[in-house]
Amino acid sequence: MFDASFWVAAAFVVFVGVLVRLAYRRVAEALDARAARIRSEIEEAKNLREEAQQFLANCQRKHRDAVKEAEEIVAQARTDAERMVEQAAADLEVEVRRRTELARAKIARAEAQVIEDIRDTAVDIAVGAAGRLVRERLGEERAHGIVDDAISELGRGVH
Repeated sequence: MFDASFWVAAAFVVFVGVLVRLAYRRVAEALDARAARIRSEIEEAKNLREEAQQFLANCQRKHRDAVKEAEEIVAQARTDAERMVEQAAADLEVEVRRRTELARAKIARAEAQVIEDIRDTAVDIAVGAAGRLVRERLGEERAHGIVDDAISELGRGVH
């Protein structure tokens, strides 16, 4: 009834069926494993993307904070500089006033000293002139006598 080529064909079909069944299982398992690995990689990529977005947002926030802080520092530095300039101007004005007063005091002392020197010189000149006049008009001996009498009167007036 069935010849050899039938049995070879039937054996071949059975063999291919068994082979397909075994191979199908392995191929299906391999595909399932690969799909699971791909799903895992996709999930990991999503997680990494979320972390990257969070990191980017954090960096952007830190950058905004740093820029704001830098602006505040610059503003504070300007305020401090303006205050320091005002203080330096006030200090300079006080120093100029103090030095002006010192200069005026020195000038006043110098004027007083010059006036005193002029008075002393005028007194010396007047005494010298008076002495010459007395010597010329009264004579040398009588002038010495008047001076001696004046000196003796000074001594009596002190006691």
